Amino acid sequence: MVAASTRTEAAREVAASLRATRTIELRLDWLGERKEIRATLRWLAAKKAAFRKSGVTIIATCRRRKAGGKFAGTIREQIAILREAADAGCRWLDLEIESAERFSRAELAALGAKARLLISYHNFRKMPQRLERAKGRLERARGDAIKIAAHAATYSDARRLLNFARTSRRSVMVPMGNVAAAARILALRGGSAAAYAPVNAATAPGQIGLSAMKEIYRAGKIDRHTSVYGVIGDPVAHSLSPQMQNAGFAARRMNAVYVPFLVRRGSRGLRDFLGAVEGLGVKGFSVTIPHKEAILEYLDDCDPLAAEIGAVNTVVVRGGGKLYGYNTDYVGVLRALERRVQLAGSCVLILGAGGAARATAFALAHAGANVRICARRPERARALARAVGGEAIERSRLRAEYFDAIVNATPVGMHPNTKASPLEANELNCRLVFDSIYRPRRTKLLQTAERRGIETVSGVEMFIAQGAAQWEIWTGERAPESAMRQALEKALRRPENDSGSEDDRRS
Repeated sequence: MVAASTRTEAAREVAASLRATRTIELRLDWLGERKEIRATLRWLAAKKAAFRKSGVTIIATCRRRKAGGKFAGTIREQIAILREAADAGCRWLDLEIESAERFSRAELAALGAKARLLISYHNFRKMPQRLERAKGRLERARGDAIKIAAHAATYSDARRLLNFARTSRRSVMVPMGNVAAAARILALRGGSAAAYAPVNAATAPGQIGLSAMKEIYRAGKIDRHTSVYGVIGDPVAHSLSPQMQNAGFAARRMNAVYVPFLVRRGSRGLRDFLGAVEGLGVKGFSVTIPHKEAILEYLDDCDPLAAEIGAVNTVVVRGGGKLYGYNTDYVGVLRALERRVQLAGSCVLILGAGGAARATAFALAHAGANVRICARRPERARALARAVGGEAIERSRLRAEYFDAIVNATPVGMHPNTKASPLEANELNCRLVFDSIYRPRRTKLLQTAERRGIETVSGVEMFIAQGAAQWEIWTGERAPESAMRQALEKALRRPENDSGSEDDRRS
């Protein structure tokens, strides 16, 4: 999707788009001034023969403000621009139903003689209760295809729209809204003829960029048989789990996709997502902040170790929508530490008492370590210490204590608070510091430890280990860890990832 303000920018975005796709929507209404629209159409006309020869399809859209676009002109002016777009080589014209209903059948037929018509309906506020009614309006315009783009406030909304795609031939279904980001990808699995992805500026909430759609989610390969996996959390948009897990599917040539599901905090968000799991075709999912402990209430069964820990980060969806929980954070902690510290008999301090801290504490206790727990809420620290046969310790005592290792299992230090650290320099009395946060790779805690000459371990090692274990639970095959590591390392090298994100731990 190209949404630019000038002819020069539009040409640049078209060129960028062609590196990933041969079908491009050109938002003429975003060009603003009429001179820029005319200049862009002249440029398109000059490219017409070359585009036709190379199989490029341009969809021209000039949406009026009343229909959620930026074009301030009249319907007659809108139609005139679309006619020019067809003459310039655009094979499809997207015409909103509000404009289509103002013209006679003969006028629409004349426009349709120049290019194919995609008649579209947009509702930026809510999902229509009666999708059939919206479909009926669109089909009465007698275009070549229809599009319904509607706001999905819940996964139930998204599921209804995607299920509706299966009943509609020649249709494009677009769930909008931040909750619907994953559903935009899964629309292709549901039978939608296309999914919209901006090459630069987003034109609607929840859009995923073109490069991500192509490279990470392999959108062009998604079909009705694609297996669906994902990660649930709040926030979740910047998780690097999709890069890593999808790289694993690509390496093994599996018809599967892993997507981010924004599941709001609280039971309502969990119930909404879990109620849509079967309808969205989800076979398994990762669980991250803040749902690792809350998800236990909704499981049909649970691995004994995960039940003992009291936190789940991996769920398998079995027949009839039955949910089975596991904890692979346990594996990640051991793999990250056991090659650097003789765990049996060692004294390890764990910061935090949430779901990640619980997995860490049980892993270390089972390995024979003497576990100390320090948390913001002392009662939770004491409860976790009792559960693993360890000891709760107040922060005021840390300066006088020495530990073989200190493990940060809190979110302190993640974006946007990358300058924060859970401990001060004089509290780092240990041989090794392990931070379970993987972005930024070098947190302030690790930087402080390095300056004191203390060995450090990034959360990257734990992240890869727990992710590979999840992949194997879902697929029953050995994870291609090398490919998964390469994908993660590539993502971490990108400048925009240096500062991290709010969802940078075990997700």
